Amino acid sequence: MKNCLEALRKERGITQEELARDLQVTRQTISSLEKGRYNPSIQLAFRIARHFHRTIEEVFIFEEEET
Repeated sequence: MKNCLEALRKERGITQEELARDLQVTRQTISSLEKGRYNPSIQLAFRIARHFHRTIEEVFIFEEEET
């Protein structure tokens, strides 16, 4: 799942460590999310969206897999 988490974080001028602390996750989780290696739980997706005052759809871009 693609996302604009890194852009939002940099727009705010905060580090991965600061965002991780605010969301109560590890810096590695933030890094993995930004690189698209990890999809967040629905709870974490909501927390991230709320943190940036955005909707989940504004932060995360769902792309259906072709079969």
